[in-house]
Amino acid sequence: MDVCSTVAKPRKPVPPPRSRPVDLYLYLLLAAATLAVYSQAIHFDFLNYDDPAYVVNNPQVRAGLTWDGLAWAFTSFHAANWFPLTWLSHMTDCQFFAMRGGWHHLTSIVIHTAAALLLFAALHRLTGARWPSAFVAFLFALHPLHVESVAWIAERKDVLCALFWFLALYWYADYARRPSIARYLPVVLAFCLGLMAKSMIVTLPFVLLLLDYWPLRRPMRRALLWEKLPLVVLSAGAVLLTFLAQEHGNAVRSLSNIPLGFRLENAVAAYAVYLVRAVWPADLAVFYPYRFDLPAWQVAASAALLATITALVIRKARTHPYLAVGWLWYVGTLLPVIGLVQVGAQSSADRYMYVPMVGLGIMLAWGASHAPRFAAIGVLAVCAVLTWRQLSYWRDTETLFQHAADVTTGNYLAHNNLGEYYLTHNRNQQAALHIQAALRIRPAYPDAHANLALVLRRAGRLADSEREYRQALALQPVSGPFHAAYAGLLIGEGRTNEAVSEFYEAIRLQPGNAATRHSLGFILLSRGRLDEALVQFRAEAQLEPGNATVHFNLGTLLASAGHFEEAAAEFTQALRIQPDFSEARARLEQARTHQK
Repeated sequence: MDVCSTVAKPRKPVPPPRSRPVDLYLYLLLAAATLAVYSQAIHFDFLNYDDPAYVVNNPQVRAGLTWDGLAWAFTSFHAANWFPLTWLSHMTDCQFFAMRGGWHHLTSIVIHTAAALLLFAALHRLTGARWPSAFVAFLFALHPLHVESVAWIAERKDVLCALFWFLALYWYADYARRPSIARYLPVVLAFCLGLMAKSMIVTLPFVLLLLDYWPLRRPMRRALLWEKLPLVVLSAGAVLLTFLAQEHGNAVRSLSNIPLGFRLENAVAAYAVYLVRAVWPADLAVFYPYRFDLPAWQVAASAALLATITALVIRKARTHPYLAVGWLWYVGTLLPVIGLVQVGAQSSADRYMYVPMVGLGIMLAWGASHAPRFAAIGVLAVCAVLTWRQLSYWRDTETLFQHAADVTTGNYLAHNNLGEYYLTHNRNQQAALHIQAALRIRPAYPDAHANLALVLRRAGRLADSEREYRQALALQPVSGPFHAAYAGLLIGEGRTNEAVSEFYEAIRLQPGNAATRHSLGFILLSRGRLDEALVQFRAEAQLEPGNATVHFNLGTLLASAGHFEEAAAEFTQALRIQPDFSEARARLEQARTHQK
């Protein structure tokens, strides 16, 4: 069915709105409400889920803003993604705030607030309708489904992408009313910045076509398609880069893992599930396990619901065009993440609704525009309370994953991550209980086998620990951390040659892991293989340029090998980073003496 075919003749475009004092008050209220609801997050720290890969254990990001980091951001497929602007955002946080998690959270909150303000400005400029636009912006800012995108530091890409998405809409409103190259280029710029934050913005050209129909009321001609062509080409390039990145990171599930039939069923059900969560946001979790046993009635009911809504909004497109635009916005912007190409092991994710829910907000705001204003205030107040409560579950890893385990069934990832958390806090008995629970749910879960191996190793059951490491490696042989952990066990058993081989394999798979290079360097040094050890310690220093101790250790080793000039340079670097490093200053003087 073609929405455009319902248009009998061109309609009079909506004129741009005039600014009034009430607009300023609405902007201030929107900013204040958003910051207030999310304020508790500034006391939160990093999580053990994705935050280590993105920030905590990422040497390029931890080093802050550097030329090497800039090149890495634009060329890396790290974490199975290509989003250089997101990396630069994390690097900026590390540059100014180091590893103080609360400040990283504050950055995400500020960006989310700015995105909400831009959404209000864009919709107001597009439609000329102040109060419905404000309602959609407040709903975007305060809905509990958006907590995951804002409170999870690793999801910085969501808030950044939305910021540039809404900026593109704002500039497009100007272009559509008075088309020119000068007004088109800012739209392209915002789109490119959004693509460099998260590729989900690839559906923007489709959204712009919807906005051409309503509220811009542009005549539905072929020229509208041609003007979107540059954006479509950019989208195609971003899709290709994203697919290559996710294949490189083994994030894309193959047909043999999840057959197409299951993915189609899950996609249909997910559209309905997201609708339910938008209306009734209860029992939200950080991870929803993929289900292979979806009841046929659930899939059929979801398909019937989607078909019915689609038919109704298309039928009403002439008299209530915002219904069709809002619904197609929701369906279309969710398409890249609905699971037809399965990325990750989740059946759905709250963060995927960050921008798509704007479409549902448009349907509600304009559809109920004659409802009493206190009803809208009541809805938003309920959202604010639920968001505050949902946000509290993100305070730390233990609370987050315990909540996920409580409100979902068969959540192996929640149990495994709880196990990892307890391992890092030396609560081995609790760790074992959750890791074993994860393996009961999913016996072929490599991460849980590796974690169980560590539990057994700490208990002195080395043979059982080795069995679990081998099982983890059999399930996931391309994991650098698994090889490094197994090498640690082999060292404890005195099997040094085997350990060195495992360390080298770990480095081959994950060359940017500074800790692995450090461990291998000391093992090689203990075996008298000085030149090989120097290679590892030099690489470690390159990966940890802001770590004074790393430069000091390398300088000490270089001095012992008679490389006094290089040693002096490393001691100097250590002192630049930590001027009160007295031992480095003493070693520097010794190295300079030997140079003379």
